[in-house]
This record gives sequence, C-alpha cells and structure tokens, in this order.
Amino acid sequence: MLVTPKPPDLLQRLQAFSTFAAIPPAALQWLIHQSSFTCYPKGEALFKPGLAVDHMQIIVEGRYAIRAEQHGQVMELGVFETGYITGVLPFSRMTAAQAWGTALEDTYVLELHRQYFTEMVNQSYELTQALVARMSDRVRDFTSQRFQNEKLMALGKLSAGLAHELNNPAAAMVRNAQALYQKVHHTPDKFKAIMAMGITPEQTDQVNDLLYAKLKAAPGLQLSILQRENLADGLLDWLEEQGVDEAEDIADTFADFGIAADELSRLQSITGVKALPAVLHWLESTLSLERLVSEIQEASNRISELVKSVKSYSHMDRGVALEAVDVHEGIRSTLTMLRHRIRQKQLTVHEDYYPGLPPLQGFAGELNQVWTNLLVNAIDALPVAGAITVRTFPDREFVRVEFEDNGPGVPEDIQTRIFEPFFTTKPMGEGTGMGLDMARKIVERHRGSIQLSSRPGQTIFQLCFPQHNL
Repeated sequence: MLVTPKPPDLLQRLQAFSTFAAIPPAALQWLIHQSSFTCYPKGEALFKPGLAVDHMQIIVEGRYAIRAEQHGQVMELGVFETGYITGVLPFSRMTAAQAWGTALEDTYVLELHRQYFTEMVNQSYELTQALVARMSDRVRDFTSQRFQNEKLMALGKLSAGLAHELNNPAAAMVRNAQALYQKVHHTPDKFKAIMAMGITPEQTDQVNDLLYAKLKAAPGLQLSILQRENLADGLLDWLEEQGVDEAEDIADTFADFGIAADELSRLQSITGVKALPAVLHWLESTLSLERLVSEIQEASNRISELVKSVKSYSHMDRGVALEAVDVHEGIRSTLTMLRHRIRQKQLTVHEDYYPGLPPLQGFAGELNQVWTNLLVNAIDALPVAGAITVRTFPDREFVRVEFEDNGPGVPEDIQTRIFEPFFTTKPMGEGTGMGLDMARKIVERHRGSIQLSSRPGQTIFQLCFPQHNL
C-alpha cells in the first residue's frame, strides 16, 4: 500500500456517496483532515484473517473482493466498489479481520483510525449517526448472509449423507436386477430339464413341501457367519460327492435358506439319483429368484422410507401456516437424514419418547432446523462410539425435549456464550457460529426456551415449549 496526497475534489466525491449525502460539509472536511489517503495496488490485501482492524475504510475509487476459507477451500463472498465503507465503525466491537479483502484494481481508500471516533461524536452527530446506521445495515446484511451460509452448509451435509444412503439401495437394486435377468434368462433350460425328469406328482409334492417350508422359514432365519460357512461347506462336500454341476452356486444359495446336507440326502431318496441334478438346479433357481426379488423389494422400501423422511423433514408437501406438529415424527426424520454421519462415527442413538406426547402448534420446518442443529452439534462433539439420547416428556402444560450426549462437554467459561451470533468453537470453514443462535431464535419464536447443562461426559440441551403456544 502507498499513502498518497488527497485529491482536491475529495469532498465532492464523498458528498456523492449516499452515506454522506446529508452530512454537513464541515463534518466531512473534518473527516478528510483526520484521515489518510491510501492506494492499494491490484492484488494487494486491504485486510486478511487475524490482522488487527483499527481503521474505518471508505472506498473512494476502485473495488475489492472478500474471500474466506470454507471447508478447506477459499470462496468469494462478494465484490465491493466505490462508496462502500468497511473496516471498524463507531461503536463496533470488531478487533480483527476474518477474511481476505483483495484489491481487484488499484483501489484508493480514505482511512480514519479508531482513535478519532470519540472526537467524531463530539464533532458531528450527523456523521456519527450515518456511520452507525451503515454499521447496522452491514450487520443485517452480514447476518442474513451468515444465516444463508449456515443453511447451505447444513443442506450440503444432509445432501451428502442422503446421497450415500440412497446410493446403497439403488446400487443393490441395479445389481440384483441384473442377476435376476440372468436367472430368468436360463429358466427355459431348467424347465426343459424338469419336464424330462419324469417324476410322479407325489414326488413333485414332496419336493414342493421342502421348498415351501424353506421359503416360509427364511424371514426368521438367523445364521452367524460361522454357521453359514459350515453349512455351505457341508453342502459343497455332499454335492461334489454326487458329481452335481455348479455345486458351489447351489451350496451358497441353499446355505442362505438353511438347507442342510442331510435334507439333500432325503431329497435324493424322493427323486432318485438320475433326477436329482435337475431338481437341485430348479430349486436353486427358484430360491435365488425369491432372494433377489426380496432384496429388490427391501431396497425399494428403503428408498421409499428415505423419500418419506425427506418430505417430512423438509415439510415440502405442506403449507407454512401454523399447524399441529408431531415432535417425534420430526426428530425421527431428522435422524434418518443424519444416519450416514451417525454411522460414520459408530454412534449409538437412544430414543426415549413419551407415548401420546401432545403435539405443538408451530412450524414443522423450523422445528426440524432446531433438531438438526442440536444433533449435528452432538455428532461433531462426540468421539467415535459415543452416544446420543433424545427424550421427550410432558411437564404440566409444557412439552420438554432433551438432547443429551456423553462427549467432552462444553467448557464452563464459554457456556454463557454459545447462543451468541457468530460464536463458534469449530475451526474456520467448519462452522458459522449461527447454528445455536438460529435454534434459540426459532425456539423463542415458538414461545419456548432452550438451556444448556454440561459437564465432561454429559451435555444436555433442554427445550421447553408450551403445549398451546401460539
């Protein structure tokens, strides 16, 4: 940067800016006299993270971009041009910059040190009032942008988890559909072999009895990995002794349905040695088709459940008017949206819901934001294999909701600050400091209250809502 002489028309330039249009010329002349006039060449930083902010900066000519780090990447937050006022302002508590301000071209800035702010108040009430109003506008715009960033960050996290959750059942459906096609494609050959066996109707009935018994028992069949492997090994040995083709495929499928080698011996006594291979291949094909269809149905149900949870969470099929809100439905759909993150950290979630909990009169979409912010905070704070407990219960004319985790806790010296706007303990780029502030405002909008109780091993956010609150 380079301090340069002040241009002779600087007063006229300031008067052209909307902030100073109604300010008396004498006050502006005082501002010019106490300030320095600085040129920031293209590419140079007006400010950067961690740098002390001691000056009010008025962009007289040029423009600069603000960039900040988010999720490990530097993102542009906006471009500000001639007439914009940045830096510290009267009555502002700003002490250090949190982003980069980089000149996009040679930028000329009028800079007033904060040491003159007290004198400014005595010198010109109009000038001070205009700058305080500008600070209020800046806080409002910054808060709005931060709220939007918070929502986008939350949406990004939920979207990534949802994409992962949807990908698993979708991939299973594609994989099983391809296998199903292959099985069905070979059905005519197996049918031809069955027709050529010449077994009696009585033999057919006995084979079908075994098939139906195994299909009926399949949903409740629970085998450990070791049990299944032992079963498959016994089947494979028996089939290879009989010289049956594709013995490994048959053994794998039969093991999934709990068919043992002694049952194959009984089947052989029913059909005879000659007809046995065709019967076994037909049974394997039928059981495989049953398994594939069952897995496709399970995967499609999983996708349907996720879509239902998204609709419930986003509240997208309802209006925005006050309505009776089922707290349990909202929390369950939020947990579904966060399931991927919960599994990543191997967390245990205990749901202790009071049956018949009265509904709240409110806005379901906003309350879901509260559940999301509190659960995400707990997930981020917990170590691997930690635990979260969500409980609900009525208390006289109130409904209480609690989110508890067994993480390290919130340090006592910051417990009174966690609901402040922009306060965060997370590294830069991982949080905006708006989550708990947003949650508090939504709870208060529903005429409720939110409190924190925390010590190492137990952190509880307690929410209290009137049953008939609006």
